[in-house]
Amino acid sequence: MSYLASSRCKLYYEDSAEANPAHLDKPAVLFVNGWAISSRYWKPLVQALSGSFRCIIYDQSGTGKTLIKGHNPSFTIQGFADEAGELIEHLGLNKSRNLHIVGHSMGGMVATELSLRYKTALVSSAIIACGIFEETAFTSFGLFFLGGLIDVSMNFRNVFQSEPFRSMFIKRAATKEIAKEYGDIIIEDFTQSDKDATNAAGKFSIDPEALRAYTRHVIEIASPVLCCVGMADHTIPPEGTITLFETRKARSSAPTTLVQFMNLGHLPMLEDTDNFAEALIKHFDSARKFHENNSTEPARCKQYQIS
Repeated sequence: MSYLASSRCKLYYEDSAEANPAHLDKPAVLFVNGWAISSRYWKPLVQALSGSFRCIIYDQSGTGKTLIKGHNPSFTIQGFADEAGELIEHLGLNKSRNLHIVGHSMGGMVATELSLRYKTALVSSAIIACGIFEETAFTSFGLFFLGGLIDVSMNFRNVFQSEPFRSMFIKRAATKEIAKEYGDIIIEDFTQSDKDATNAAGKFSIDPEALRAYTRHVIEIASPVLCCVGMADHTIPPEGTITLFETRKARSSAPTTLVQFMNLGHLPMLEDTDNFAEALIKHFDSARKFHENNSTEPARCKQYQIS
């Protein structure tokens, strides 16, 4: 458990190599959080992976233990990528091809930006519940409506500390029941996160220009990408992740894998940690072999479902 001081913030992070220096020689995995949540929700997954990987989690500006008082961070994709990039460089993760980046929800947009910035260090990316969508009148209205919901939820977010709103909020995020400890974390993080940061991050994640840039950039990732989605997700339509897979399959020279968790929601890392960890490990191993073989053959894209 450490802090990294920067012009943006005093960034809280946890690096498994601090407790176990042997992890310095293992492949590194950086986890990028979703909207309005601290890094604590990654911990069951970190525990499942820590035997074979160096795991790094951190709290983005405006969440968890990261301190922004006295600073003036920009709450944009580029700003969040800047602070994660400083952490990557501070830990020396940019010096060799040994880095996997895993981004969830809004964090998938940040992870994509990092994947392009650190492409020579990147082994693979994993994008969870962060799809791409065709621009239509229907999707434009949906984004406008979602923006309104963000404003309302931020103004009245304390109601989610009490029933029945607490249970409703958790069930919208996790279709399958999760441990009470992590339900409490989701509520606590959302209601106690910095309001300006949370509102700005929610808005840029649905901003048309930001979404167009994300669509371009996620296709440009030159390393293998895992697209992972819970098909019972009530937060972000899972069809967007399928579109992401199909688009990369048609246009990218690097392999792309789609894993569909048929009965899970927006938090598959908590709803079915074992199967989610297994999918990640397979992806990491396949990506390592892709780079070792340096194959010039057409990328092989895979798709599979987990019930």
